[in-house]
Amino acid sequence: MILTARIVSMLFTPFYLPILGLATLFMFSYLSMFPLIYKIQVLALTYLFTILMPTLLIHLYRRYQGWNLIELGQRERRMVPYIISITCYFTCIYVMERLHMPHFMSSIIVAALLVQMICALINIWWKISTHTAAIGGVGGALFAFSFYLGFNPVWWLCLVFLTAGILGSCRMILRQHNLAQVVVGFWVGGFCAATAILLF
Repeated sequence: MILTARIVSMLFTPFYLPILGLATLFMFSYLSMFPLIYKIQVLALTYLFTILMPTLLIHLYRRYQGWNLIELGQRERRMVPYIISITCYFTCIYVMERLHMPHFMSSIIVAALLVQMICALINIWWKISTHTAAIGGVGGALFAFSFYLGFNPVWWLCLVFLTAGILGSCRMILRQHNLAQVVVGFWVGGFCAATAILLF
């Protein structure tokens, strides 16, 4: 059970929100008419700044400190990883703006950035689950884009809630969070992502 919980936690890393959101837009919105090579380039750029770089830099920081993953998960030690990921997300937005990419693309990165920043602020006083914040962000983004693109998000939201339940349970099994931390993380992520996309 613990091994399964670890695998699920690794598969649903908090950094997947932007690339999942962009892939969804490329499949289900007007952005699907863009050339395949352009979509691959955008996804590669997003992967570089929102997954590869934060993961690599946080791993190097953890190795430098001599901590394992459980030790890094302590609330007091999470601030530097938050700063690393926030900096990478800001860089991604800057590059997208310089390349004049469509507004919907950068709005997803802004939503993920807002989720990271709010979680970092909350973490100063209380440990919150960034894993469930990320899946909550997916739900919030789906809700927001359903207004813009005119589709019914109910079945997608059901899938998000199911995934969030499994992921939250795994984080509790690994003793990384309690029930309140995973639930609050989900709703913070959903609210931040929806707000950022609707207002940005």
